[in-house]
Amino acid sequence: MRDNTMSTETPGPNITSRPSGRAARERMYRYVLLLCAAASILVTVSIVVLLARDAITFFTLVNPVDFFTGTEFLISRNVYGLLPLLSGTLLVTVISAVIALPTGVAAAVYLSEYASDQMRSVLKPGLEILAGIPTVVYGIFALVYVTPFLQTIGLPVNTFNILSASIMVGIMIIPMVSSLSEDAMSSVPDSLRQAGYGMGATKFEVTTGVVVPAAASGIFSSFILALSRAIGETMIVVVAAGSRPRMLNLSDPLANLFQGYQPMTAAMVQINSADSVSQLGFTSLFAIGLTLFVITFLLNLLSNRIAARYREEYE
Repeated sequence: MRDNTMSTETPGPNITSRPSGRAARERMYRYVLLLCAAASILVTVSIVVLLARDAITFFTLVNPVDFFTGTEFLISRNVYGLLPLLSGTLLVTVISAVIALPTGVAAAVYLSEYASDQMRSVLKPGLEILAGIPTVVYGIFALVYVTPFLQTIGLPVNTFNILSASIMVGIMIIPMVSSLSEDAMSSVPDSLRQAGYGMGATKFEVTTGVVVPAAASGIFSSFILALSRAIGETMIVVVAAGSRPRMLNLSDPLANLFQGYQPMTAAMVQINSADSVSQLGFTSLFAIGLTLFVITFLLNLLSNRIAARYREEYE
């Protein structure tokens, strides 16, 4: 039978309600943050649209097939082939990767697994200082010190060569690889390490067999981001790599290291700084820039896919 007796219990405080002023501030913060996020996306989209607009103007005058498969790039003759510039960019990226990736990962392993807190507090800021040095300083260092050193040890490098420029690009991106990789390794749960030690593994075996595979997503992401940074590097290659577009010498691969090349970013600087350039030459700048954007975008997309794949495997 239903009890119709009036309840004498008093309702408790409503802890979910907020003062009207506080709720208004929360809404304001939300809208401000949304505006910031929308502004960043708007800027990115605007850059892409403007690049594409002028690149389309260029491709209405130059056959895209001739541009992407051409083996000569001569502004004075209105000959625009991308492959010589792409050759220089690929050389810089590959050589710098050979230098930066193993060095950066080794530094990250030491900082994460072997270094004491005191040593880490000294070495990590020291590595990150490299990322704060202006890239034009790296370029001048490559031209004034690295190239003469390579000549001193007997390498037949020209004054402007791709090897010294790539060495400095590799040194420049080491902090990116080491910092991101070290963060990924530090986030690996200690329980995985303890399990390895419990099975009798040494510290090196735990590091290489447990920690590094578990942090693979972050390590691969650091690789891709560092390569994207190397592809887009400008001042080092402008100062030290030379300004002559040329194709790779496949018959003598080592000779490529000692010659000067002109990567895509250096070509863009040359076009933009020329005293007189035709309208076709000016619009070619945007075609090269759009190509660089597409390459870096695909690399970042690949980084996200690889990170997601390995994260699902080890989480």
